Amino acid sequence: MNEPTAPDDLRAWLARIPKTELHLHLEGAIPLDAMWELIQKYGGDPTVPSHEALVERFNFRDFPHFLQMWIWKNRFLREYEDFEYLSTAFAKDLVRQNIRYAEVFFSPVRFVDVGLQTPRLFESIRNGLSSAPDVEVALIGDLVRDYGPDRAMATLKEFEEVKQHGVIGIGIGGSEHKFPPELFTAVYREAREMGFRTTAHAGEAAGPPSVWGAIRELEAERIGHGARSIEDESLVDYLADHQIPLELCPLSNIKTAVFDLIENHPVRRLYDRGVLLTINTDDPMMFGNSLGDDYAALVEVHGFTRDEVKTLILNGVQASWLPSDRKERFVEEFTAEFE
Repeated sequence: MNEPTAPDDLRAWLARIPKTELHLHLEGAIPLDAMWELIQKYGGDPTVPSHEALVERFNFRDFPHFLQMWIWKNRFLREYEDFEYLSTAFAKDLVRQNIRYAEVFFSPVRFVDVGLQTPRLFESIRNGLSSAPDVEVALIGDLVRDYGPDRAMATLKEFEEVKQHGVIGIGIGGSEHKFPPELFTAVYREAREMGFRTTAHAGEAAGPPSVWGAIRELEAERIGHGARSIEDESLVDYLADHQIPLELCPLSNIKTAVFDLIENHPVRRLYDRGVLLTINTDDPMMFGNSLGDDYAALVEVHGFTRDEVKTLILNGVQASWLPSDRKERFVEEFTAEFE
């Protein structure tokens, strides 16, 4: 039988099967209980007097409001031990979801400005991640476009110094609608020369021109989000023809009002057009979702079959930056466990 027979069966199956994630921000994926403890560590906040109020705090009007809440949350990440603590909780949560491999963004520039050092931040994060050997986590340094290309270049040079902590690639998040990819062409060229893999947030808060810029100017190997590519037929054709992976985050896009309803998300149309899609949670602590929730929405709302869900999961393996032999091993293991 191909389909789960009831929602409970579907959720149990999605929780059980092995999964990958390629678009996940460490600071936005702290388990809620751990975030609450960090807030209490620093004396609390009168605007969030309870755990329930913290959940409510992460309801967003739009993408700019989401960015405001991102900055608010960072106020409670102040010491190196905080990053080891949150990374430990994060890694254990991946294991709980049976996520076996993840490529995870981290944005040190926001914390360097308050006195922390990039090498020690990544060291603390790696120490925390090492507490959960049942999941493998590679790190992607986020340059954060809001700080401009000069600061991005300086941050890139710091990333070169922390490769030993599993930093394998770079990305560029932040205010996509204010800082177009063309500003960072030289930074991405330098990153490639350093041996970093590349992705870029595009097609989320800005439309198809942002995606075209990430492809043509940055030569990004993957597109972070990319959902608004659907607004340009020629771009969809290009993505499909060249099999440029999209790191889609469907429920995130609803929470930040990129799309109004999950029914209106273009994931089905993009899939049917042959675009190489991966499914991800983005900032699950802030959005209240799990990877299983995103896949369940695809099945329940967009009619994805169980076999199509398996294909999407294996797409995550194929689109990852693992060596070819490791990809083959994961595909074999996942395929066996799917059955």
